[in-house]
Amino acid sequence: MNRRQWLGGAVSIAGTAALPHFAIAQSAGGGSDPRVLKFIPQSDLAVADPIITTAYVSRNHGYMIWDTLYGFDQDYKPQPQMVQGHRVEDDGRRVTLVLRGGLKFHDGEPVRAVDCVASIRRWAARDALGQVMMMVVDELSAPDDKTILFRFRQPFPLLFEALGKPATPVCFIMPERMAKSDPAIAVKEMIGSGPFRWKQDERIPGARLVYERNPDYVPRADGPVSWTAGPKRVHFDRIEWNVMPDAATATSAMQNGEADWYEQPPGDLQELLRRNRNLTLEIQDPTGLVAMARFNHLHPPFNNPAIRRALLGAINQPDFMTAVIGTDKSLWRDQVGVFTPETPLANNAGMEVITAPRDYDKVKRELQAAGYKGEKVVLIAASDFASLNALAQVGNDMLQKCGMNVEFVSTDWGSVVQRRASKEPPEKGGWSMFFTFWAGVDMVNPGVQQALRGHGQAAWFGWPTAPRLEELRNAWFAAPDLAAQQDIARQIQLQAFQDVPYLPLGQYFQAWAYRRGLTGILKGLPMFWNVQRSA
Repeated sequence: MNRRQWLGGAVSIAGTAALPHFAIAQSAGGGSDPRVLKFIPQSDLAVADPIITTAYVSRNHGYMIWDTLYGFDQDYKPQPQMVQGHRVEDDGRRVTLVLRGGLKFHDGEPVRAVDCVASIRRWAARDALGQVMMMVVDELSAPDDKTILFRFRQPFPLLFEALGKPATPVCFIMPERMAKSDPAIAVKEMIGSGPFRWKQDERIPGARLVYERNPDYVPRADGPVSWTAGPKRVHFDRIEWNVMPDAATATSAMQNGEADWYEQPPGDLQELLRRNRNLTLEIQDPTGLVAMARFNHLHPPFNNPAIRRALLGAINQPDFMTAVIGTDKSLWRDQVGVFTPETPLANNAGMEVITAPRDYDKVKRELQAAGYKGEKVVLIAASDFASLNALAQVGNDMLQKCGMNVEFVSTDWGSVVQRRASKEPPEKGGWSMFFTFWAGVDMVNPGVQQALRGHGQAAWFGWPTAPRLEELRNAWFAAPDLAAQQDIARQIQLQAFQDVPYLPLGQYFQAWAYRRGLTGILKGLPMFWNVQRSA
């Protein structure tokens, strides 16, 4: 399957829409030590193991410590990263990967093929695309220290995309002793082979994470640096993530030169930052962020699909997006279905349930007809994550207008991440609904979209059982061409509006703020290799 098929169609995401770009001249700055970069992440790190969670802050932390067999470039094409190259034989049924030289873990041990095999297996147990891959694997082995062998019952054209995709969870390579642990339980060690080492001794929960340059890291010798692909050359000795839940405090730190890079400045403060001649604001991910309200399908009231369907009539996507990023319509989109807008699988099938005039009295009647009897809805909200808190506030208001009995639990994002993993009933510490965003690249097709899975207890948090969605997903993998994929995508969206694994809430584009003296910042994810500070 080529890149067009990977994205599900005929156009590059990067070329689909003209997105705003803010850039204002400034002087260099960012603290007293030029070899230290100070970053304000989207939130604190609640879960350090990036395999057991889909939280982006954990994924970004993972890229600091661990490396991947393949990376993705800005054209969404997989490129060799830890591997020197590969061979495809027997009409795609036999694939051999060969590791490049110089790979070492932070404890000094060499990276071996057995480490990679164990890591692939642990990742695949948690990943939607990895699970499909393993269904057709006859053999995954390490014939020697440098060689990884796949033998498939049938060709799996998405192998390199699966091993290199930045969509969560990412196939990070860990030492075998770690990778052989239970994929549902977090690893205790943070030993990788990536360009940075985590200073766990300097960790201050809720306040700071510190990474230092890995002096033994050997970057690739060739290839363009693009997204997560190419040589990872580190120019800073130390990266400090300073957690600042209060947006005004974070904005002040940027204004005063106490921080270098702010990952998610809220919309209402971006104009203030934009006026500062020392700062640049730029949208680095053209796929944006797609918002959703996720149901818990295990317990009342949202174990009832008719109740979930009724709430489709209450969604006002402009309300959600305006709360997140403001009234500038160039920064957000509504009329968003289950696939990333302006990508080939996006379609309008069944969208009238979202775009028709909103009528809360009608929704109330439909909820009653569906059997809603006033059961409590435990809505868990991230108070320290501005965009997610905005979604939750609008969502709380929406549910109350529909006559639902809402318990609004406001807590930090780390607690949300931990609580959403609980399958207990809401009254015993569980939950009914939470709000989140996915990067658009994680929503482009059924192969990577975790929230569309309907395989019950093994599904992403919320655990929907939706056999027809699963059938259609399998049919998408078997589709012979783009036209067939698009037809199945329309069926998937129609079925999603019947099963309602989540409520789609719109898409917005997040600008990063960083000091003008920083160069080499890569598009896509907040990555810290290639970044330099000018004199």
